[in-house]
Amino acid sequence: MISQGLISKVQRYSTKDGPGIRSTVFLVGCNLNCKWCSNPELISPQQQLLYNSGRCKACGECTKVGANGSIRLVNNISKIDRLKCTNIIECAECCPYGAYDIVGDSITVSDLAGKLLRDKDFYDESGGGVTFSGGEPCLQAEFVRETAQILRKKGVHVALDTAGLVAWEILEKVLEEIDLVLYDIKLFDSNLHRDCTGDGNELILDNAQRIASMGKPIIIRLVLVPGINDSLDDINSRLSFTAELGDAVKHVDILPYHKLGIGKYKHLDKDYLLEDIAACTHEFAQEVKNKAECLGFNSSIGG
Repeated sequence: MISQGLISKVQRYSTKDGPGIRSTVFLVGCNLNCKWCSNPELISPQQQLLYNSGRCKACGECTKVGANGSIRLVNNISKIDRLKCTNIIECAECCPYGAYDIVGDSITVSDLAGKLLRDKDFYDESGGGVTFSGGEPCLQAEFVRETAQILRKKGVHVALDTAGLVAWEILEKVLEEIDLVLYDIKLFDSNLHRDCTGDGNELILDNAQRIASMGKPIIIRLVLVPGINDSLDDINSRLSFTAELGDAVKHVDILPYHKLGIGKYKHLDKDYLLEDIAACTHEFAQEVKNKAECLGFNSSIGG
């Protein structure tokens, strides 16, 4: 039995990650690297140190604490060598101005389940529950499965938000304790998928078919990024594939690209690759929604 997992946060009172009022658990670690990722702090499987230069007063305390000379002040801005910095907790705690934040908290299955069950009344009254998201939650498969098992024994509805890039034997085991799957289909063309995310999508599409064959309810999520994955040919292919999944698909979410996570890249000292990409227009998102509805799907924009 796996006793601990690494999570970023629990977002309470969520209404975008499945039916009703939910608590969404964001797990650390992802095996894709999408160009448009809005949670880059969750890609690494390790704790991450975020630096907010707006709070920094250039006092230099962190330069004294950072292991292996990993933090320097350059023009009154901290520069962090993240490969050398092996004591990020101490670095964050030493700052008197709160310029550093740590992403990633270790928590036991029992502690997480207990925390989530505090809102059971809200789940029951609204038809909601708990959603495991990320990152890629299936990279901590046993932790998710064990927590979900406790929740479901208490009558809590459990959803899994996944990109599906995991071996079927791992995913199938998690699905035993899952009531609803939120499934991302980012692109249909595998070569384009690899260019945009770092990996092909053959396993993703195969797993989607396997989930549907189980009769497990699925919400398909289609992100739209202008100039990246918004060609009508690829969108039509994604929708046609979704139609082939049959009655298991209960809804299609159209997710227009946004830049809400751009500040996180700066805090991680990462370049944001889509700086010049415009946000997806409501008109185009509505066009894709109409296409989904023409195929007989219930559909919504924005989850």
